[in-house]
Amino acid sequence: MSQTIVIKIGTSSLTIPETGSLALSTIATLVETLTNLRQKGYNIILVSSGAVGVGCGRLGISKRPQNLNQKQAIAAVGQGRLIRIYDDLFNNLGQPIAQILLTRHDFKERSSYVNASNTFRALLDLGVIPVVNENDTVATDELKFGDNDTLSALVASLVDADWLFLLTDVDKLYSADPRLVPSATPIDLVARHELSNLDIDVGDSGTNWGTGGMVTKITAARIATGAGVTTVITNGKNPTNILDILAGRAIGTRFEPQPRPENARKRWIINGLVSKGKIYLDNGATKAICEQGKSLLSAGILAIEGDFNSADAVDLYAPDNLPVARGIVNYSSNELQLIKGKKSQKIYEILGYEGAQTVIHRDNLVVID
Repeated sequence: MSQTIVIKIGTSSLTIPETGSLALSTIATLVETLTNLRQKGYNIILVSSGAVGVGCGRLGISKRPQNLNQKQAIAAVGQGRLIRIYDDLFNNLGQPIAQILLTRHDFKERSSYVNASNTFRALLDLGVIPVVNENDTVATDELKFGDNDTLSALVASLVDADWLFLLTDVDKLYSADPRLVPSATPIDLVARHELSNLDIDVGDSGTNWGTGGMVTKITAARIATGAGVTTVITNGKNPTNILDILAGRAIGTRFEPQPRPENARKRWIINGLVSKGKIYLDNGATKAICEQGKSLLSAGILAIEGDFNSADAVDLYAPDNLPVARGIVNYSSNELQLIKGKKSQKIYEILGYEGAQTVIHRDNLVVID
């Protein structure tokens, strides 16, 4: 079976920092590399930033705008130009591409999520390379991914990818920001048990033209590896690194994946949905969920945080304040405030109607390893 690779390239790799104009030689090398991989039998998905940067260049704007409406307008100018460049370069090599623009809504709604997965699969079966970006022109703050690192990780989970490559402006992850700390040491491998507790000073800002930084890449690595996807951070100015890494060379920083979740619905719950609140559990409920695969009952709830409705996703926390699971609730936050700590048999008496016996059914629960 063909391996599926998601490649995310950031604005810092696509543009010349001093001017914000496109680094055409880098893009051409990227296109040639991805076409080569496609010809070798790999399924390829490219998640590309750059629409706002290209739009700024077309409009003579020297600095990335901060206003949402202005960014959306400029992205509309730049997206057409960006996809045309990709189409021209890929077409010269005989490789068809498709443009896919996504918002958080496409992952939040189950039907949209499944439809997006089917569309990607159909394109890959046709030998097409999808070129993905956030739909900046219509996304509101609530429906935005925030950065394309997160988007690429969610796409990797969606398509059940084998690899996620995060191409950026540094060669790998360091113990601190090497631009600020000359003594920072490189990190070649992050083992699966190390990522959840990874706590290093990596800085939190991207370039003048980008939106991400190393923090967003670590977040993306957590999402992707949690879905069983091997993730690599490497220098985007050298796209041929992808070929070398696939051939076994130790380039960049590699994040070991967790065991791949078999249940597609549970991958959607943990990666597709946005948590709307928190539920704090007692020791008995924590053990029942994490060790015994049980549903969450109202009796095991200590406290509620946030304002959410029935069928929203929430995160579950153990008494030591560590997150242990995510699930889809059968009750709103207001209802849970009334029935928390109470036995299921008391729900009708308290609420005045017959509700679900479980707060979160085990089929709608995903334990965080």
